[in-house]
Amino acid sequence: MIQPESAMANGNLGKGPAHPEGAPQRRQFVPDFQQTGGYGQHLPVRLTRSVFDDLSIWMISIGVIIGVVFPPMLVGFGVPREIVLTPFFFGVCLLAGILVGGINIRLMRVVVMPRLRALVDGMRLIESVIENATYTGDWAGCDPESCQLPVDSNDIIGESASAFNHLIRVLQHSHEVEDRVADFSKTMTSQLELGPLCNGALSGFITATSATAGAIVADVGGELSVLASFGIVEAESLCENDHVRLALRTQESVYVELPEGLSVNAGLVEFQPREVAFMPLIIQSMATGVVVLAKSTAFERDSRSLSQIFGRTFVMALSNAMKHGDLQRIAALDPLTNCYNRRFGLTRLREEYTRAQRSDSPLGLIIFDIDHFKLVNDTHGHLIGDRVLANVAREAKQHLREGDVLVRYGEEFLCILPGASIEVAAEVCERIRHAIEAMAVRDRDQVISCTVSLGFGSFPVTPADDETSLIRVADEALYRAKNDGRNRTVEAHARAAGV
Repeated sequence: MIQPESAMANGNLGKGPAHPEGAPQRRQFVPDFQQTGGYGQHLPVRLTRSVFDDLSIWMISIGVIIGVVFPPMLVGFGVPREIVLTPFFFGVCLLAGILVGGINIRLMRVVVMPRLRALVDGMRLIESVIENATYTGDWAGCDPESCQLPVDSNDIIGESASAFNHLIRVLQHSHEVEDRVADFSKTMTSQLELGPLCNGALSGFITATSATAGAIVADVGGELSVLASFGIVEAESLCENDHVRLALRTQESVYVELPEGLSVNAGLVEFQPREVAFMPLIIQSMATGVVVLAKSTAFERDSRSLSQIFGRTFVMALSNAMKHGDLQRIAALDPLTNCYNRRFGLTRLREEYTRAQRSDSPLGLIIFDIDHFKLVNDTHGHLIGDRVLANVAREAKQHLREGDVLVRYGEEFLCILPGASIEVAAEVCERIRHAIEAMAVRDRDQVISCTVSLGFGSFPVTPADDETSLIRVADEALYRAKNDGRNRTVEAHARAAGV
């Protein structure tokens, strides 16, 4: 902002008049854009509404002036007055001046006008393309190859053509960036599952920046986890990387050349990247993750800017996916035991049964319930009964294998054991049975103990047409365990296992 010179000179900027009352004031210069072509560029006096008409008038006027002045100039050079100071000679000089002015006008229209006309036509074409694309999204009407103007001079007209061509290239680049952002946004808004979302986002980041490898690290459940990776050896080590931690702490992008301790695998060979970018993902002023991109060359300015735009789009989609995942997890959990509920459990069992059929792999299934649980409720009340249920579920989960699923199935519990043979299922049953037998729930001065009975099977050793029939035969084994004295495990369609 331009300030009065007097105010700046006296250090009173913004504090009122700097001169004593009555002292002469300097007027602040305010450019009049109707009379100037910008700051300090005054235009000549206009005669008409056409620049070319003005030029024509000036050229003819100059020709007339030259025709009038030329004869007296010849007298000064010694030409006899009786020859040059005659009406005829004056007429010839005036005619010659007018003719030269006309020739100049014609040359101007032949040399200058076509170039200016091409520039105007090009601008009008760009205007129509932009107007059309604003509502249709079709930018095919003009591209740098077909719309650029020839630059055949190094004067202001050549500069104008060059500036126009640069404008087209910038417009084309802007359109390409807009398309990339739109495609990326479409990918982000079409997916709510965390895994596919992060894989799609990482692919977009790598394509946009021409990176060779990358990963997405985010805080999930209070711990950093690698949600997607490509080309990075031992990607899990990024969770402990100092540059990842720095980007999370400062909430600013970190670009590092040749970092130590990060190995990148591009296909069949390993290479040391020229530069690695660590870009934080910030949600509501909190850094929740980092996008890591490795490149064999330095990241250009456009790559950095585009990745920042992608990051702002991705972080919102990531937040939505995490919220969606939380809602799904909450909806799938039984609030008392923190196990999966019946609806989710049956869906998961159906998926695992189909996978076992397709891959010809075993699927173990256990059903168990608490012996004499009704007596516990009647004797100690439902609050204590709920505590017993919650403790039984916790003990059972601690003795399942990684990847096994515990489901609350009404008054019973269902354990889904992907890949478990009949022998493995029997071992898991016994671990659960012994753990719960050793468990105690304290209520003031009382100690409440309980046992469980279990039935188990393993497809395909245990015959089952579908997941429902597998549940049925395991349930029959559970009731045989109860009838045989409880606190024991029984294999489906087999003798009761020894206690």
